[in-house]
Amino acid sequence: MADAGVFIEDRRASNVDEPALANGLTDLKKKSPEPLSSRLKRIVVTNLLVILTVTAVIIGIFIGLGVRNAKLSQTQIIYFGFPGELLVRLLKMIIIPLVVCSLVSGAASIDPKALGKLGGWAMLFFLVTTLISSAIGVIMAFIIKPGSSDGAKLTVASTDDQVPEAKEVVDSFLDLIRNIFPANLVAAAFQSYATGYKLVRNNMNTTNITLEKVPVGTDVDGMNILGLIVFAMAFGVALRKLGEEGEILVRFFNSFNEATMVLVSWIMWYAPLGIMFLVAAKIVEMEDVGKLFASLGKYIACCVLGHAVHGLLILPLIYFVITRKNPYTFLLGLITALATAFGTSSSSATLPLMMKCVEENNGVSKHISRFILPIGATVNMDGAACFQCVAAVFIAQMNDISLNFVQVITILVTATASSVGAAGIPAGGVLTLAIILEAVGLPTNDLSLILAVDWLVDRTCTVINVEGDAFGAGLLQHFTDRNSKREGVELSEVRLGEKEGPSKTEGSPLMGKKNAELEVTGPRPCEKESVM
Repeated sequence: MADAGVFIEDRRASNVDEPALANGLTDLKKKSPEPLSSRLKRIVVTNLLVILTVTAVIIGIFIGLGVRNAKLSQTQIIYFGFPGELLVRLLKMIIIPLVVCSLVSGAASIDPKALGKLGGWAMLFFLVTTLISSAIGVIMAFIIKPGSSDGAKLTVASTDDQVPEAKEVVDSFLDLIRNIFPANLVAAAFQSYATGYKLVRNNMNTTNITLEKVPVGTDVDGMNILGLIVFAMAFGVALRKLGEEGEILVRFFNSFNEATMVLVSWIMWYAPLGIMFLVAAKIVEMEDVGKLFASLGKYIACCVLGHAVHGLLILPLIYFVITRKNPYTFLLGLITALATAFGTSSSSATLPLMMKCVEENNGVSKHISRFILPIGATVNMDGAACFQCVAAVFIAQMNDISLNFVQVITILVTATASSVGAAGIPAGGVLTLAIILEAVGLPTNDLSLILAVDWLVDRTCTVINVEGDAFGAGLLQHFTDRNSKREGVELSEVRLGEKEGPSKTEGSPLMGKKNAELEVTGPRPCEKESVM
């Protein structure tokens, strides 16, 4: 009978569970195969933005090649590229509120110890991947030898007016530290500190007049994103220290952050149109593509191949080894952001879309994505480091300068270090390339060659930079999930122990006496309060 009772109980349990799952006939409908048309419709609707973005890039290339034959004037090209310019302006508009609010709310919601641990792991990942990327760049340059042109000197149209002024290595790193602590937060939104030089005469009383190159600080156009990040993180930690007093401000920044992300989701639907015109306008702008590729084709191939190896093999391999998850599924969720990075060639402008993709498609929590991605957009420059190393070796080969082992190591270290804090803007990597060339004693006047093809190489650089940020966020999410599981197991063990503890002492007469005393003495304070 006992067995029969158990059997009836099991049947009842199974009957209760069945309607919750399927409800009889609906179960059969669910099991029936979905029609191909409805399945295709569902896939298209789910991935509509991705399909539109990829299609926009392809259509943009064809439109650019078609319009190129019309021989547009410079003014007409500007008008033609207006929809693309509008996308860049929209993305730049959203950067400051997004970065500041996300970092303040992120730093305020995470425990300072956990914040330090997360930041430490992120910095370690970014530095290691940047160093690997630099090494790939050097290896590729030595294998392909883009600078060896059989004695013929490479020449392109002069762009000397765009070549940045060469700076001392010490001044470059001092500028980085100065920008971490901006003197004016409002000015940091549109200006950053940069060292220039002026010649000062010494020994004016004697016949031998010597000139000294003295560094002079100037404010240049360009957002000081590094200073804003450091301030926002410090402000978030300070709000957490305040406790209840700071809660209102933390809620304000959280609400501001959520509203900003709603704006980002609206901008995302305009992105395909903007990207299409950005790509088309850039193709129309190009002067003589055949001549450019004939003279610098090996250099372009070397950079793009290095980026492909790092982005399609090294970063996915690191992600797979640590998480044991499919990295290419993770990459598929980033297609919209990667296409935007290719179109805008700005990792800062891609930041809003990257946050949206990582959170919605790859399951990274808001606390991690909104804390790590703004830092990664400034600190992590894998693509730029690879391109800088290729460019340095390319310039050395072109000038018949053989690099020794110490110089190669110097290029690797300087490229990794100088990429930290490099401007997340188009052609930001070229500005730091001058530092590397100065460090190893290579001529900086050949930077005009690099600038001639920077419009193309910089796009693949930005794609790799952005991809590295996303994989960093995914790895930190994995570490956080693993730690929370461990803490959950420990917590459940503690709770079990607590449950077992009282059950053993429930029958104790001493506990009974203590409880009785508590019952007697308990109401007295309440009585006093009621009298008052």
